[in-house]
Amino acid sequence: MVKVKIALLLFAATLLLGCKATPPGKWETAAMTKIKHSITIRGKGTNNPLPSTPVNNDNGRDAFSHYCAACHGLDGQNTGVPFVDSMSPPVPMLTSSEVQSYTDGQLKWLIDNGISPSGMPGSKGILTDKEIWSIVVYIRHLPPAGSLGEPAMYSGDPCPTPTAQVR
Repeated sequence: MVKVKIALLLFAATLLLGCKATPPGKWETAAMTKIKHSITIRGKGTNNPLPSTPVNNDNGRDAFSHYCAACHGLDGQNTGVPFVDSMSPPVPMLTSSEVQSYTDGQLKWLIDNGISPSGMPGSKGILTDKEIWSIVVYIRHLPPAGSLGEPAMYSGDPCPTPTAQVR
């Protein structure tokens, strides 16, 4: 009977003391960053076929606003995203050195495949390669934080409706 009480006490102590989640330390973060950049995120040697031009940047901003802005904000810096502070793992600022240090091919691979278990969905079959590459161009040239406002889906502003072409 004493052994059962001790076992229950140890179990309760483990539940109360052993289940506290803490953010990773600097060594864990550095190790995971190195592993992601070197091993797990593919596409390192793939070059972006789209040049960095104003047209490609605008196309990337447009595709980004439809597919990525719900979590990353219109500016890629989480502006106007109401739940961003409660996400675990956190939604990264796309201007961060960690994100910007990926190669263009790795960014495309991340957009194509998503990031499990973060909640970021893959875009394969949804976006074309050209749209994804233009998003990569846009990520490389993000505007200042807050300069584009918040996504219409959160601001209460009506979303623009496409105009039908008359033939």
